[in-house]
Amino acid sequence: MGAKSSCVMVKTDIKIVIDPGIAIMHKSFPASKAKKLYWKKIGKKRIREVCKNADVIVVSHYHHDHYIRDDLSIYKNKILLIKNPNEFINDSQRKRAEKFFLNFGVKFEEKEQEKKTKNYERLSLQSYNKEFLEERMKWFYKRVDKWKEYKKIPETNNIRFPEGKSFRFKKTKIKCTKPLFHGIEFSKVGWVFSTIIEYEGNKIIHSSDINGPIIEDYADWIIKENPDILILDGPPTYMLGYLLSRKNLERAVKNVIKIMKEIDTLILYDHHLPRERKFREHTKEIWEYAKKKNKRIMTVAEYIGKKPVVE
Repeated sequence: MGAKSSCVMVKTDIKIVIDPGIAIMHKSFPASKAKKLYWKKIGKKRIREVCKNADVIVVSHYHHDHYIRDDLSIYKNKILLIKNPNEFINDSQRKRAEKFFLNFGVKFEEKEQEKKTKNYERLSLQSYNKEFLEERMKWFYKRVDKWKEYKKIPETNNIRFPEGKSFRFKKTKIKCTKPLFHGIEFSKVGWVFSTIIEYEGNKIIHSSDINGPIIEDYADWIIKENPDILILDGPPTYMLGYLLSRKNLERAVKNVIKIMKEIDTLILYDHHLPRERKFREHTKEIWEYAKKKNKRIMTVAEYIGKKPVVE
């Protein structure tokens, strides 16, 4: 709808806002700067409005299109489920997290010497050879060493680090996944978590930034969860040949088709996807399969009865 955002409000017997952030579209987006600024302005106003009435706010990671950092009033008197800033995080997002929590008045703690090494062997990867994994794990454990150097940012009464945990508010259950790669395996962009909301037999998944999903394990997880609605960030086709390879685009396309084959869910296919005019062409196998098999997949703009800004 003209701005970078995946902010969603889910209404059950409570109101949950996921990823209340917004950013201006990139330079190559086919619109004037004035229009881009306007879309961001009205989007930010709408996010502020829905956050005022929210009971729970979820922030899956610290990219600027996923949380508002210059208006802390939107988080006041809310239960906050926010990405753990102490681990599974890259340097740039850690710096943003530090500033965010300092503005809340949270006091950082010196870490005590860990009595035993924490288990970080929770990277579910099935499709790579031993040499690849050994090389990437060397990089990963350098990140672990970095996390051990950080001052600890603690949880507070209303701020929880929710990865791998479940919460119940009234009749609503919120589950958050363990840390997931932001895109491809061992992505240096960082980690995110996805959010699953269950209420009265209905289930919604907000994928956050898993980019497609590119990783096969993540498609298998979605199929296992079998949601009624899947809010899925598509692959960033506007970065094809730069941060998105042809091979990884093909993986993302195959994974969405696999999801449609295995489960009957409404897929809101958006966020990274409609950021360039050829997004349907680059993912045409998905749209063709959906039409042939009568599967429900659409952009968020189409879901609410609007025409996408780019077509």
